[in-house]
Parts: sequence; C-alpha cells; structure tokens
Amino acid sequence: MDSHAARRADRARRAFRLIPSSSASPPIRSALRRIFDLACAVAGLVILSPLFLIVVVAIRLEGRGPVFFWQPRMGRNLQKFMIAKFRTMYPDASQACLLTAPADPRITRVGRFLRKHKIDELPQLNNVIKGEMQLVGVRPQVETFVNQFYREYEYLLREPPGITDPAALAYRNEEQLFQTGPLEAQYVAEILPRKLDISIQYRSARTFLSDLDIILRTVSGTNRAAPPVKH
Repeated sequence: MDSHAARRADRARRAFRLIPSSSASPPIRSALRRIFDLACAVAGLVILSPLFLIVVVAIRLEGRGPVFFWQPRMGRNLQKFMIAKFRTMYPDASQACLLTAPADPRITRVGRFLRKHKIDELPQLNNVIKGEMQLVGVRPQVETFVNQFYREYEYLLREPPGITDPAALAYRNEEQLFQTGPLEAQYVAEILPRKLDISIQYRSARTFLSDLDIILRTVSGTNRAAPPVKH
C-alpha cells in the first residue's frame, strides 16, 4: 500500500472512530441558537461599523482593487456559498495557492495587520445574518479540501459552518506552523486532520455555554497554540 492509500485508510478509520452515529440537534436548540447568532451578528455589525469604515478607507488608500474578497466555500449540507472577507492581498496576486506562507508576498501591508488581528473575517457577520454561517462551527473550506475529507465534512456540515470554533482558536496563527516545502501537502497531511479532530469532538458535545466561551475567547484573542508541522 502506497503512502497516499495508507493516509486515506487512516483518515477513514479516524473518521469512523470520532463521528457519532447520530448528530441531529433538537429543533428548539437549533432555533434558539439561530436567534442568538442573528442578534449577535446584527449587533456586531452596528457596533463595529466605525471599524468597518476605517478598514475600507485603509484598503482604498493603499491602492487600487476591491475592498472585499469573495470566494466559494462549502456550507451546510455541502452546498456552496460565497464567503466574504476584507481583501488582504494585492488585486493581481495569484490565487493558485489556497494557503498563505508566513511571509507571503501576496499580502498587502494593511492586509497583514487585518489578518494578524482577524479583522478580515468580520464581514462574515453578514454571512451569519443570511443564515449561511453561524457564530460557532467548523470553518468553511474550499471544495478541494472538503473532497479529501468528505466523511468528516459531511458530518460537520449538517449544520452551517462557523466564524470560529476550538480548532480555529488552536490554529489561530496556522501560517506560522508551515515548514519549508509545499504548503498544501503539509496542510492536508498534518494541520487539517488535527483541526477536524478538534471540531468533531467539540461538535458532538457542544452546549450554549461552551459556545459562549468560544466566542469570548475569540474576541479576547486567547487560545492554546497548536503543535508545529513535522518536518
């Protein structure tokens, strides 16, 4: 068995072990979570509107190009939607690589600041209002990575993806974990499997209080660092 086949078999065994046989949330719990998310997202957009204006001006002053970056991601029930972010790369930057290196030359000066403080993710509050995302849930991925971990995402995306979750906190600065070499190979072999394990374990035992703790930790920027990628 070659290394790729062995890796796929290991993923299948891990997914079978971690994923519960039943994962449906009670309707009342889902409804209350949706009301809470909607209220927080609307309040967040109102409170943060001055910050949004400052970011828009900063991006415009740095150079030409759109303020927002839109990208198709896999959402609830594996349906695509367009995720919104503040643009952090030069408008003519190549999108061939889906991941960013620690000193990625495609990132603008303003973009580097936005990424460091996760301000570029704030437009996703609009995705929450539209029902495409929730506050706490697995981060939405591009289709190519979802297809490589289909069983895990099929389970996790029975609910909308989220702006944050324990895996997003643990890997808040994941670009700093990459070693020299192809980024995608490191991500698929090391980082994404760990993140999915964390998300699955949290998804199967989440409560309103645990969600609230994740939100507060996200806002405060407190997190436990993830282990580096093996060289």
